[in-house]
Amino acid sequence: MVALSENVAMAARREVARRAPSPVGDRIFRTAAFASALLVLLVLAGILGSIAYGGWPAFQAFGPGFLVSSAWNVGREEYGALVAIIGTLVSALLALVIGVPISLGIAIYLTQLCPGWARRPVSMTIELLAAVPSIIYGMWGLFIFAPLFARFVQIPVSNLVEGLPIVGTLFYAQVPSGVGILTAGIILAIMIVPFVASITRDMLDQIPTVLRESAYGIGCTTWEVVRHVLIPQASVSIIGAVMLGLGRALGETMAVTFVIGNANRLSPSIFDPGSTIASRIANEFNEADGLQLSSLMALGCILFVVTFIVLIIARLLVRRAKVA
Repeated sequence: MVALSENVAMAARREVARRAPSPVGDRIFRTAAFASALLVLLVLAGILGSIAYGGWPAFQAFGPGFLVSSAWNVGREEYGALVAIIGTLVSALLALVIGVPISLGIAIYLTQLCPGWARRPVSMTIELLAAVPSIIYGMWGLFIFAPLFARFVQIPVSNLVEGLPIVGTLFYAQVPSGVGILTAGIILAIMIVPFVASITRDMLDQIPTVLRESAYGIGCTTWEVVRHVLIPQASVSIIGAVMLGLGRALGETMAVTFVIGNANRLSPSIFDPGSTIASRIANEFNEADGLQLSSLMALGCILFVVTFIVLIIARLLVRRAKVA
């Protein structure tokens, strides 16, 4: 009996010894994890440094006026970033205004109202939109959507609001060709819907069922459950999803290049053509040289900074939502 007890104790000690973590392995794991994180920071710093170095001649030649100048004349070597910056921000804002409500509606429908047999096909269809290459969206927007948009939206609306104050300025197309800032915003909205809708749907699915059942049990309607239970519980994740969509809209290149018109002018109408930072770089980078190339690199640096500011704002909103 004593020998059996000693054997059991020795086996238990060996099992503990086998399970004890190795200090060498733990140190290697920590070092590898730290190196991975440091590598990302180094790559990020390298990208920003190289872009800033390439764009420094433009910043040095034009100074702060580069940010507020609307000139872009290759022959005279006069360059400014204002038109591209405004076009980038306005098209991304339009994409959010159009795409976010649709995305929230899709997520709420899939989690609250959709029949069980249709939930998977609808979800897969929405997610498949994210797999479509951006150049396909651009080609579809230019050859299919833009002519229809010009015929059924731009021309009737322009005829309706012509001469009216404010509305006539915002929604009047001088040349109703179908391409413009609003067209780019609509295409961007279609492109960000799969990302925002999928993330929001997953977050709504993870909310405990007891919260919804309790709200229904005290007589709440579906709208009241969504408004007062689901949205507050998933607000942090929804903000993150919206900011992810905004980042996609800010940096999109090929689709916007096809449908925005690529005109270097400031227009108060969202129907008129414009330009974004990404589209201008895509159009001119291959043939650029000298100060023009430096100006394009400076535009890339500005886009990097704008994206970084958006990330900071997202962090602040998430922190505020968590505190609330």
